[in-house]
Order: sequence, then C-alpha cells, then structure tokens
Amino acid sequence: MPRVNVPVTPITRAGVAPPTEVNGDATNQHVVQNNGRMILLVRNSGVTVARTVTLRIPSVVDGQTVTPRTVSIAQSASRYIGPFPTDSYGSSLQVDVDNAELKLLALGI
Repeated sequence: MPRVNVPVTPITRAGVAPPTEVNGDATNQHVVQNNGRMILLVRNSGVTVARTVTLRIPSVVDGQTVTPRTVSIAQSASRYIGPFPTDSYGSSLQVDVDNAELKLLALGI
C-alpha cells in the first residue's frame, strides 16, 4: 500500500484551528508534501515507553545512502520537528513511525 499522507495545514496571521492528528501507521508509514517551510508536530500518546519517528533522507553520497534522522519522543510528550530543506529531504518527506501511539500533524510556516 502507499504511504499515508499527512496533510499540511498552513499557518496564517488570522489564525487556524488546530488540525486533526493523523494516527501513526507503522506498516504503511507516511509522506508529507515538503516545501522547506513545514514543521511536524509528533505526539506520543502512549504512557509507558518512548517512541521513535524516522525522517528519511533520499540522498546518496559516494554510492551510500544517507542515514535517516531519528527523533525519540518520550511517553506522553510532543516534539516540534523541522523545517526540512528540500535539497536534503526532498519535496515529499518520508516519515516512518515505530508504533501507532505516535500521532502526526504538519504545519506550513
């Protein structure tokens, strides 16, 4: 199956209502349209263990893939992550989660 899309909610000076979180899908994973001015809010809804979100970097250097960036999210915690320069992360940011307890939303700045 294709990756699950995380819609980007543009932030405006007039304000916007908080967007609905996308439930983590550890099987199909996620994709976010990236223009270099987007941030992710990742929330760990679990109360027992930290969870990991992985941000894939589509580059190859000297024939070697670049190690993805991983961010640990403590139990019952949230982290804002980004922005993601398109020359490093591409225009479609691939986001992997290790558990459905992670909830995602994307904000355009």
